[in-house]
Amino acid sequence: MAFSADELRVLRRALAVALHPAPLQDEDVQDALLLAESVDEAVREAGRLRAFLLDDLARYREALPGSLSGYLELLQDALAAGYDPAADDLAALRALRRNPAAAALLARCQILAERSVRARLARVSQATTTPAAATSAPRARLLALPGGRAAADEPKPTPPAPAERPVPKPSEVFPPRRRPVPPPPPEERVAG
Repeated sequence: MAFSADELRVLRRALAVALHPAPLQDEDVQDALLLAESVDEAVREAGRLRAFLLDDLARYREALPGSLSGYLELLQDALAAGYDPAADDLAALRALRRNPAAAALLARCQILAERSVRARLARVSQATTTPAAATSAPRARLLALPGGRAAADEPKPTPPAPAERPVPKPSEVFPPRRRPVPPPPPEERVAG
């Protein structure tokens, strides 16, 4: 995203006010609001462009191998825009690896996919291992609710022993099969 000279002046004034609070003039407030509106519109447009690019990429991937050159070009554009290659992309590139450009792109996509997976795993493990680190003060136990300090002082009841169930007989579990009734002899059949 690029800012014009006027937008940079507005941004600089807003940053100066953020660092050294001072009353703002109405014109500065209007300029900051217009800049925020422009940035929001640019972000929305980037999202629309990204969605279009990903839809186009999926269409080209479905039309492979006939759309090889277009698919490789679109995938390179998507990667340059920060796209993490999906499993479908890796599978398509593996099928096309006889092509030197597809093989080179496959190597790049495998590296990017591995980095993406490692980053997601690191975020997940960090979120699960340090939930208490997010809070600076230690948590106090609740005294009024069950499970608090008062409940810790009481002796815990022992669970009742499970009742002995008799082991079922095989005939109870698997009832005997009924023998099929043989069809009546041909003499007894009545013609309809």
